[in-house]
Amino acid sequence: MEKFSHLLAFMKQAQLSYLRFFHQGLLVLLVMGFCSCGNGKPTELNLNNLRIGANVTLIREIKPVQDNKTTVYIQGKVEKKAPLIKQRAYQIADLTGKIWVVTNQTNLQVGQDAVFKGRIKYKSIPLSGQEYGELYLEEE
Repeated sequence: MEKFSHLLAFMKQAQLSYLRFFHQGLLVLLVMGFCSCGNGKPTELNLNNLRIGANVTLIREIKPVQDNKTTVYIQGKVEKKAPLIKQRAYQIADLTGKIWVVTNQTNLQVGQDAVFKGRIKYKSIPLSGQEYGELYLEEE
């Protein structure tokens, strides 16, 4: 009987050692995974890896253009929505900024991920000698 209890104690100790080794290995792999997300700086994530395709433009990179012929793709989450006559406007946010999108789509919900293709527009709003204009995307 004593040999049996020693055998059970040994098996439990071996099982605990195996679990401890497994958890430590998992922790090492997790830390290595987080470190590989950066671009050389331990506290900064590489945002270029978050794109769906090579054509997706980060919102912070959108600048007003004169020709209005350039088509861009943006990707992000719907944060707000506003009804317009025959259209809707959605505020889309990615990790780099926010922009309003004017579209014919009416089925998007707040919190939903979306991808839009359109042209950048600028609406000038001068008030009391100051400019409060804003960029927006008009979906094609």
